[in-house]
Amino acid sequence: MTGDLTTRMQTLEAGSDPATALAFYDSLPAATLDQMIGSWHGAGLPTGHVFDGLLEKFGWHGKRFDGAEDAHPLVFADADEKLFSIDPSRVPMGMLIDHIELARSSAASGLFRMSAKILATQKPQARLRMTEYRGVVTATMIYDALPINDVFRAVGPDILVGAMDMRGFERPFMFTLRREAPVAA
Repeated sequence: MTGDLTTRMQTLEAGSDPATALAFYDSLPAATLDQMIGSWHGAGLPTGHVFDGLLEKFGWHGKRFDGAEDAHPLVFADADEKLFSIDPSRVPMGMLIDHIELARSSAASGLFRMSAKILATQKPQARLRMTEYRGVVTATMIYDALPINDVFRAVGPDILVGAMDMRGFERPFMFTLRREAPVAA
């Protein structure tokens, strides 16, 4: 990552408005499908979106892409930092959105953390495709059972900015992914 991109990224990670975050996103090159393969640590990019900070509060760790047909969109960490994937189709998105303040409560995040393993799955819940978004053909994770596409741009080979494009929202939820080192066998 060049110095300019590093500075801009750090500024955005501290908090930004939607227009500034999207201008940065639009300035980045497309991500490729090959670039996506691997495990990634995620973090929200605060822009005032209703989902800002919510995933982290519930223990979201990131995403994993084993191949174009084998994407794990929601990887969480348990109390022992052991990673597991959950099935997003089992998350009550409508209820979550309708009661976002309740979802932000300590009780809700504690309940989710205690029961998240019920939602666990070994099966991939999304796939990767190249799609056009905001005028650029780029790597996109398409959820199997939800009206969500996570559309990626590359800050560098190991850092991505994602835009979660979800039906019903005027603007995307923004997040970053940083590649994790492969685990030694």
